[in-house]
Amino acid sequence: MNSNVREIEQLVIVPGRAERRYWRDLWRYRELFLFLAWRDILVRYKQTVIGIAWAVLRPVLIMLVFTLVFGVLGKFPSDGVPYPILVYCAILPWQFFSSALSEASNSLIGNSNLISKVYFPRLIIPAASIITSFVDFLIACLVLAGLMAWYGYWPDWRVVWLPAFVLLALAATMGCGFWLTALNVKYRDFRYIVPFIVQFGLYVSPVGFTSSVVPDEWRLLYSLNPMVGIIDGFRWSLLGGKFPLHVPGLLLSAALSLAILILGIRYFRRTERSFADVI
Repeated sequence: MNSNVREIEQLVIVPGRAERRYWRDLWRYRELFLFLAWRDILVRYKQTVIGIAWAVLRPVLIMLVFTLVFGVLGKFPSDGVPYPILVYCAILPWQFFSSALSEASNSLIGNSNLISKVYFPRLIIPAASIITSFVDFLIACLVLAGLMAWYGYWPDWRVVWLPAFVLLALAATMGCGFWLTALNVKYRDFRYIVPFIVQFGLYVSPVGFTSSVVPDEWRLLYSLNPMVGIIDGFRWSLLGGKFPLHVPGLLLSAALSLAILILGIRYFRRTERSFADVI
């Protein structure tokens, strides 16, 4: 045999492999993960007039509406920060969370032919769709830099904590995404429930206003929404000490985000074996 010919490694699928070597298989199929993520990015803006600018247009429009409603008409306090920046700092994590939930919940249904024919860890599919929304998040961050330059408002040393809050947002998003993805395969009603959750969550999360408007005795209960601590953390790290962190609420939101991630993965793994039969 020609020595230049690479030896093809064979994958033998035996009963119980998915349980014993699942996490190793996730790494083994990393190229499939990258392919699916890249495919979703290309498909999202294929044959659109303004293309990837949609990743910027949506949060900008929400910012304008919320600035008008809460800042101009409602006269909500902004503690000296320009209201567009105040709102946009909250829109960034919320838009990522809501967009990723919508994409992930339908990801397995959209790839039903692939699931029923080929073995691979099914967790790859919703994870790839979430990464697609994360790319939109990174693009939308450029607008925030432009807003801060326009208003001459720059973050201080607290910005070093921003990656921690990004990871926390990613954990909450993946946990909820895995859970809703698995539920949507078994109960198709969730295709109607997810948009309601996203719409309802926008108004109960501190996007158009700050958490300081919530009475102190209700702050901990309010933080049962994990996005509250994440959004407050984004504002604190980007806007400085004008928005002091409510530490008990932040810790509660962080603990809930990590718990949702762990439980979401466990539920997805427990129901994964039946996907090909019910999808």
